[in-house]
Amino acid sequence: MNDLLQKYNVASPRYTSYPTVPYWENTEHNLENWQNSLKNAFWTSGREVSIYVHLPYCESLCTYCGCTTRITTNHNVEEPYIDLIEKEWNLYLKTLPQKPILREVHLGGGTPTFFSPKNLTRLINIFKSSCDVPSDTEWGFEGHPNNTSKEHLKTLKELGFNRVSFGIQDFDENVQKIINRIQPYQKVVECVKNARELGFESINFDLVYGLPLQNIKTIQDTIQKTLELRPSRLAFYGYAHVPWLKPSQKKLEPFLLSADEKANLYAIGKKLLTEKGYVDIGMDHFALPTDSLLKASKNGSLHRNFMGYTTQSTSLSIGLGVSAISDTWTAFNQNEKNLTVYKEKIENNEFPFLRGHYLTKEDLVIRQHILDLMCRYETSWNEEQFYEFGFGINFDLLESLKQDGLVEWQGNHLKITEKGKPFVRNICMAFDVRLWNSKLNKEKADNKPMFSKIA
Repeated sequence: MNDLLQKYNVASPRYTSYPTVPYWENTEHNLENWQNSLKNAFWTSGREVSIYVHLPYCESLCTYCGCTTRITTNHNVEEPYIDLIEKEWNLYLKTLPQKPILREVHLGGGTPTFFSPKNLTRLINIFKSSCDVPSDTEWGFEGHPNNTSKEHLKTLKELGFNRVSFGIQDFDENVQKIINRIQPYQKVVECVKNARELGFESINFDLVYGLPLQNIKTIQDTIQKTLELRPSRLAFYGYAHVPWLKPSQKKLEPFLLSADEKANLYAIGKKLLTEKGYVDIGMDHFALPTDSLLKASKNGSLHRNFMGYTTQSTSLSIGLGVSAISDTWTAFNQNEKNLTVYKEKIENNEFPFLRGHYLTKEDLVIRQHILDLMCRYETSWNEEQFYEFGFGINFDLLESLKQDGLVEWQGNHLKITEKGKPFVRNICMAFDVRLWNSKLNKEKADNKPMFSKIA
């Protein structure tokens, strides 16, 4: 296995979209095209909308983090930021032809629980007052155990939230110190206890392997503590080292683990989790048999978008806030990452465009293949697709994956083997026509990589 990990340890996208962001073509992105795309998706989805709200504020910087954040201890920023979210949402409401049906809401960051329960209530009521809200709408938020109070949990539960994702990363004190993410185990125990007592249906943990100072003992301890708390689902991500995007990661470089060490930690973690009843449902994600995510995986309804794996599959996903990404299935938009520029555009009643992409017919076909591989571990294509689009599948890579026992490939059907599941990103790469056709397939013009390595 280590030989395979070395062989396939290349820079790769995580495929929360296709095309991936570096290959977006911004040329057609303007107000008229974006509004037309929104309206078309609105009707295609049967008025159903998923909403992601990016709340970027954190009180301290976690040095491993690759998210768009704003570091401050000044909580006076909360209300003005919610003002901006409301104004941006109103731009969408003016564009959509009817009242939306709210299918899913996710609060991400940053640290959503940086915001007070009072201000989170105001935020959620903005959507509740402007949408039809079915009883089975999924409401989820990301919580930092250090500042997710019982009042936060009680307020959000009363607002309808049924899922909370706690950013754990690692329970070892030395690892926590070097990544500047200090959170005592007992604090996590308290948060989980409170969430269960208040009736949250799904509790998720985010864990990261490959962090500086991790070793076999620390990962075993972290997984054991996780098993004791028994979240209903969890993400077990590999640390993504992207110092060209996040300079704070540079200070971690003297302590980085090798690809073999990272792979070994993942293998140990996966073994411990699956022995205790967790099922590997997709890239880095595990769930208990009772969790809706696993049920969706089994019945073929699992979906993947910019929020990760989800049980909801709407044609229209709207991202609000700095850096947030919207998806109409046929087009993407990313908001400004700079808070000052974002604010200026919103206050001028402009959509805060940073960049976008309108999918070609070929993009749409390939997007579905990659989604099928990510969510169902298999895909098929027909001769008509192949000849119409000049399908640029990397058959040499597929043949290599087949010879190594990572896929079963016969004719126009491809299935990922159990052995191949850890290599799903490599397998998706074989279908990434834009990756192989572009002169940027390895490096940008400034010689900086575009993606983190797989291991």
